[in-house]
Amino acid sequence: MFIQLLSYVGTILGFIFLTLSTASGLYYLSELVEEYTEPTRRFLYRAIYTIIGIHVLLLLFDGFPWLLTSFSILTYVVYLQNMKQFPYISLTNPTLMLSCILVLINHYLWFKHFNDVEIPPQFRFDPNYIPKRRASFAEVASFFGICVWFIPFALFVSLSAGENVLPTHFQAKKNEDGNEPQNARGVRRRAKGLAKIVIDYIREYFYSIGKLFGLKDSKKDEGLLI
Repeated sequence: MFIQLLSYVGTILGFIFLTLSTASGLYYLSELVEEYTEPTRRFLYRAIYTIIGIHVLLLLFDGFPWLLTSFSILTYVVYLQNMKQFPYISLTNPTLMLSCILVLINHYLWFKHFNDVEIPPQFRFDPNYIPKRRASFAEVASFFGICVWFIPFALFVSLSAGENVLPTHFQAKKNEDGNEPQNARGVRRRAKGLAKIVIDYIREYFYSIGKLFGLKDSKKDEGLLI
């Protein structure tokens, strides 16, 4: 009985540590993207075209359904449209909203395809019938990780919300004497990635809950003392 209780506690702690590790990884990746925006743009362009090529190879050599494969390629064409204003994107952008919808539809259709367990009539009446080969768990997981989830996940980490950022360089107009306004010199803003915005929002939410229970934010308290 006690071992079952211990397993429940271990499962909860493992889930908490996994969630914190994922959030930390997303935060770190967002920092890297902010520092290396242009290499990230080139990488995403090449990754999208590479995955489109993988879909074509799977269609030709593994007999993947052409209609579903064509739909997946269409989704990647839509993903490609998000790169025109990379890394800045508006959360109300129709292309971004369409991309979010296509991610869910694409995942559902491929999950339904790999989960098809229908037994054809030939298997029951023809002893020489050879059933279609079913993909293994490793093959399905690899396909979903690379061809379904990778690019949407990378775009989520890389894009920056347009309503929450200012341009990276402040373009000030020059005065009549040719000098820039004094308050405009050296002004520089950095974009903030979507992943960081979501993580910061969740963190502030948990901070507010902690305050209800009497917990204090040590960093803010140190700032007040200084």
